[in-house]
Amino acid sequence: MVTSRLFAEHNRESIKEIAANGGLAIIPIGAIEQHGPHLPVWTDTLNVETITRAASVLVDNSIPILVTPTLPFGSSDHHLPFGGTMSLDTKVLLDVLMNLGRSLHKSGFRKIMYINGHGGNHEIFQLAARDLALQQDIHVAAASWWSVAWSRIKETAAFDFGRVPGHAGAFEYAIVKAIAPHLVGSELIPSLWPDKDSPTKRDSWISPTRVELAGSWIKMNGYSDNPGAIPDDLGKELLKLSIDGVREAIESFYYSATAEEKEIGKK
Repeated sequence: MVTSRLFAEHNRESIKEIAANGGLAIIPIGAIEQHGPHLPVWTDTLNVETITRAASVLVDNSIPILVTPTLPFGSSDHHLPFGGTMSLDTKVLLDVLMNLGRSLHKSGFRKIMYINGHGGNHEIFQLAARDLALQQDIHVAAASWWSVAWSRIKETAAFDFGRVPGHAGAFEYAIVKAIAPHLVGSELIPSLWPDKDSPTKRDSWISPTRVELAGSWIKMNGYSDNPGAIPDDLGKELLKLSIDGVREAIESFYYSATAEEKEIGKK
């Protein structure tokens, strides 16, 4: 019997059995896009895949979950001018996420969770979660890995070094270095930092008003702040805290969705 929590390592029968037993399917979403001269283009995919898989191992053993292969492409049109970027149009990405969710529902899953690793996907995967729940009458959750770890990250010194999560700055550099140090280009870290009005400086996913200024992504030159600022030990701590935040989010969604199913069953 396969005990792995990775969807791809199971066969169709074990997948259907897990789904029938109230299983939760998790879809990690990344991106392939430029991250300056110092980080790999699959940074967002690497981070969300590593964090989600590590979190799934820590989830309570009584919870049946499967983590699907990571969707490596996202909405990254704003990075196309820099090169090294493969992007999906907004509508295409939404359709892909909806189709993946519907496919899992056809396998019997009534609990699906999108875990995101790229800021440009933010509104799109949330729309997919809402529409999928409405159309298929199932439970769907959607979160970015740093958002569910936010309270933990705030307790560290991460904000003293740059934007969180930023883009190809200190925070992302520290996470990638903690995961795969051989992929970071320490000798390629830029010596000049972006303009103070770059998009990642404006906390657009937190502010009640979203502002997009034409040409602002070009000004930032592909990164948000000093990439090499965070000490290595803090990077490792941030990775650990992020994994635990995702673990907690998975468990919380599973328990709340299961409780709702039981409540509906009583009616």
